[in-house]
Amino acid sequence: MKVIDASECIMGRLASAVAKSLLNGEEVHIVNAENAVISGSKDMVFGEYVSKRNLNHPRKGPYYPRMPHMMLKRAVRGMIPYQKPKGREAFKRLKVDVGTPKTLEKEKIETVEKAKMNDYTKYIKLGDVSKNLGAKF
Repeated sequence: MKVIDASECIMGRLASAVAKSLLNGEEVHIVNAENAVISGSKDMVFGEYVSKRNLNHPRKGPYYPRMPHMMLKRAVRGMIPYQKPKGREAFKRLKVDVGTPKTLEKEKIETVEKAKMNDYTKYIKLGDVSKNLGAKF
């Protein structure tokens, strides 16, 4: 099992790396989902996620999550063919957590170097976006 730390990683790049390893048959556990970042200006990112959230219909969907770990899981889901059997099996091997669970503190935690952000990148943390949407964690 791979344990990946999402702190200071760009969400989209992290999700694509995780999706590739899931499709290769690995089991992946992502920790510190609230510290992942979304690149872009604050206004642009908030506007995009608020408009996605406003698409929700209570019974019909699409159901877009507010919690940061579910938002990251949804980003990974968008990068695998989750409506086909291979994608469903891959998606079941993914676990995402806010913070680091006590059971994983002794595990070796990796980071995805390709997903690390630059010093000059405009960004907003995923936890801030989810709090703006009304999440309580």
